[in-house]
Amino acid sequence: MRGQINERYEYQQEIIEHLVEENDYVERDHSNFDKKFAMDPELLFQFLKDTQPEKLEELTKQFKEDTEETIINTINKFILSKKGSLLSALKHGVDFNNNQHLTLLYGKPATNFNPELSKLYSENIFSVMQEVYADKENKERIDLVIFINGFAIISFELKSNSQGQNYEDAIRQYRTTRNPKDRLFLFKAGCLVNFAMDTEEVYMTTHLANEKTFFMPFNIGKGEGVNSGAGNPQFPDKYSVSYMWEDILQKETLVELITKFIFIETKESKDPLTGKRKIKQRLIFPRYHQLDVIRKTLADLKINKTSQNYLIQHSAGSGKTNSIAWLAHRLASLHDDDNQIIFNNVIIMTDRVVVDRQLQKAIMGIEHKAGLIRVMDDKCTSGDLKLALESNTKIVVTTIQKFPYVVDLIKDDSNSSDISLKKKKFAVIIDEAHSSTAGKDMMAVTEALSSSDKFYEQDIQDQLVQEIESSGKQKNVSMFAFTATPKPTTLRLFGRLDKHGNYRAFHLYSMKQAIEEGFILDVLANYTTYQTYYEINKEIADDPELKTADAKRQIAQQIDLDDQNISQRTKIIIDHFREHVMSELGNQAKAMVIMSSRKAAVKYRQAFENYINEHHYDDMGMLVAFSGKVNSDDDNKEYTEASMNGLPEDRTAKEFNKPGYRFLLVANKYQVGFDQPKLSAMYIMKKLRGVNAVQTLSRLNRICPPYEKTPFVLDFVNDYKDIEAAFAPYYTTTLLADTVNPQLVYNLVEKIDGFYIIDPQNVEGANNILHKAKIQSRDKKNLNFYFGATEKKIKELDENTQREVLTTLKHFVRCYEFLLQVSSLKDEELQKLYNYVSYLMKYVNISRPGQGYDLTGKIKASKFTQKQTGQHISGTKRSNPVVKLPMADDVELSEAKKEKLSKIIEEINQTTGSNFDKDVAVKSMLQIRDLMMKSNNLRSSAKNNNEHDFELSYFDHIDDMLIEGLEHNKDFFTLLLNNNDIKKEVLGTFTEEIYKSLRESEVN
Repeated sequence: MRGQINERYEYQQEIIEHLVEENDYVERDHSNFDKKFAMDPELLFQFLKDTQPEKLEELTKQFKEDTEETIINTINKFILSKKGSLLSALKHGVDFNNNQHLTLLYGKPATNFNPELSKLYSENIFSVMQEVYADKENKERIDLVIFINGFAIISFELKSNSQGQNYEDAIRQYRTTRNPKDRLFLFKAGCLVNFAMDTEEVYMTTHLANEKTFFMPFNIGKGEGVNSGAGNPQFPDKYSVSYMWEDILQKETLVELITKFIFIETKESKDPLTGKRKIKQRLIFPRYHQLDVIRKTLADLKINKTSQNYLIQHSAGSGKTNSIAWLAHRLASLHDDDNQIIFNNVIIMTDRVVVDRQLQKAIMGIEHKAGLIRVMDDKCTSGDLKLALESNTKIVVTTIQKFPYVVDLIKDDSNSSDISLKKKKFAVIIDEAHSSTAGKDMMAVTEALSSSDKFYEQDIQDQLVQEIESSGKQKNVSMFAFTATPKPTTLRLFGRLDKHGNYRAFHLYSMKQAIEEGFILDVLANYTTYQTYYEINKEIADDPELKTADAKRQIAQQIDLDDQNISQRTKIIIDHFREHVMSELGNQAKAMVIMSSRKAAVKYRQAFENYINEHHYDDMGMLVAFSGKVNSDDDNKEYTEASMNGLPEDRTAKEFNKPGYRFLLVANKYQVGFDQPKLSAMYIMKKLRGVNAVQTLSRLNRICPPYEKTPFVLDFVNDYKDIEAAFAPYYTTTLLADTVNPQLVYNLVEKIDGFYIIDPQNVEGANNILHKAKIQSRDKKNLNFYFGATEKKIKELDENTQREVLTTLKHFVRCYEFLLQVSSLKDEELQKLYNYVSYLMKYVNISRPGQGYDLTGKIKASKFTQKQTGQHISGTKRSNPVVKLPMADDVELSEAKKEKLSKIIEEINQTTGSNFDKDVAVKSMLQIRDLMMKSNNLRSSAKNNNEHDFELSYFDHIDDMLIEGLEHNKDFFTLLLNNNDIKKEVLGTFTEEIYKSLRESEVN
């Protein structure tokens, strides 16, 4: 162990000695510092003489003995100008009025083709001064200042832990004794970054503002995997912060930071009260993990080029937008050791429908170059996207939804530029990589970037091989997936195999480290759960058998929308907000209410308004957020987000930022990707699970400088242990401990073969047609014949076997698609079967036995009470990193458990703590029968068909009704609207009761 440091001065001297002896710095006396210009003029002119003697000579002819003063003042004037900065001067140089241009810093050339550029790069002069006076009175000395070509770029305040001082004392010194108006610290004109450093930790700021100065950690992070966290590792023979002078202050690193990383972010905002536009600027210096991920990724690419994929697991609060911008910018110009460009195009993809233009602004801030980047907004067509990929546009930003169109365009052999995408090399950066990257959308991406224009000129065998190859890892494509919460499929698609046989992210910045470093808040640190207690009575005479799960869902939905329940919860929420939350953040705090359905959002919005009006609150504005239209059963009116808010949907987020609005009631909207730092509380009325729970609650984790923010959660539905378990896999690192192998898919094929429903000749015939360049009307009839034959065989099976067949087929499709993404499997017969089954699933129209019975109006809940069941202040402490893939052969088909309605209600009452009144008479279920009996078509169908055929007609006629019954789960609702296959599977129902009722009524 190193001995105790007795003096901070010894620490300071060791840094200087290393810089001079190891990094070839020049140590300069503080007397050489010109505080008026924050520079060392002597070194500036030495640099100019060494690198641009002819230009200096021309300027001397013009300005004679005033040359040095003129140059310094011209540079200083540009740096201090509204559009100028020290960063801009260093990156782009300074112009003089006689068409002369002086370069003030030479960046590292992308290639070594030009020896002259390499020589100029080596001529940059790096120097260090200690005990530098920055103020006019010479009272305050800066411990260390780093210079490049005479310009002060970095300041250090050093503290020694062994003397009872640490980085906090250095921060206090910057805030209280350093004048932001001194030229050395002047924003944009002085030092690019200021470090507060002791022997264990480092913090930084790019803008001194007295007490308001915001410092961020610039630490490596200590520990690995599940042990990762804030701070720096300890070493037996050197300081924990030795990376600062061994790496960050190295010449190559500093030049890279200035030319490739640091940029000025400009944001224009409109004052919500005055309407005046304000421009706010920030000088962005990368945090350590951002610098680290870019450098490690580039180093790996130099070796592996386009052969690997990269999973970047960075927590919320990691500065992901800037990380993606830096990565895209560097990939666009990255060359290998042979001076060959590695990527022709960089494509940034996001799951969000509206592409984030922050990326474009960030990239343009790094390098403002015409034609460098193009954002494909909603107005851009698939043709525009294709042209962008074929053109010289280096960076294209789009949504994953547009890629399927690119596949079709490429196969149409219409490349306008005669450039095959297959001949180009692509870097694909995926923002928030999740489930959409595991199926059809992701296959479309890889197929689009690898397809040959002459796809249809090959024979069928070649086409099949190409389909397989184009669905997996392509030689000309590397993917870079950013996410805070990698799912098992994401880990397998993009992760790297470690020495223990687990798949893990290429780079990690954990939730734990982000919380400990103060970039995000621990949303589980103030978590209160409520339980709704109520008594349920049946209002129907019969006692039918129903599927337990569906009956519970229907009862829960009716409870959720009960007026008494809504009224009680509304009071709790508003009273809690006014008492505990409202005054936070300088009385700017806001809250999000997570609704279980769109109908709930409408009803709670009305209840909130009533309660607020009754109590004469005039400072409690609210907005709702949901998609589509909602028909209210209470007043038979139709509601939309726009109609309830009185403004267009695309203005909701911006409007919510205004001071008058306190609540945002959301139904599956703004639960992911919504960044509102003023959100201080969340009230939850919806069941949350897994990644969805993490992403939803993470809306609360944003810090809100300069305020100390404390997030509050009131949860009426979930158990705290379940929420804690949802966060556990993502608290530190996430590991995939298992994987999919081809044998599991072959097992499914054997199972499919055992049903004897698919004729191999039909598979062959269908593939011959599917691979034609143009499918004729006769071909379509033949396809209908093939698929119809299979459907007929399925319908000949008993009901349970039918269900098992459909489930097995869907497992096969899903698992085969995933397997293609992560393996080099090449089996033409398997690909043929996949093609056949994929189209078959779109053709087959066999409804699956389902929910059984609509309980609307059949139960009555009363005697509601809301009781607090727990307060949790410990926060997130638990890490459970291992996740597993669902296995392809885990197909279990148990019989649906049925119970009498009375038993179902009794079970719910038991679990919710209420007492069922068994004396209440059970009324009949004739209401639903009467509703269905109004349909003449269904009555006719029941009369003329057996029960099996009746299911088809029944399914068609009650589609709207069943969808409405599912509205308590918006995820399903949206999915079903967009996917007919899944809709058929989920919305099929047991029709026995309704069928018999209609038959009996026809007889009567």
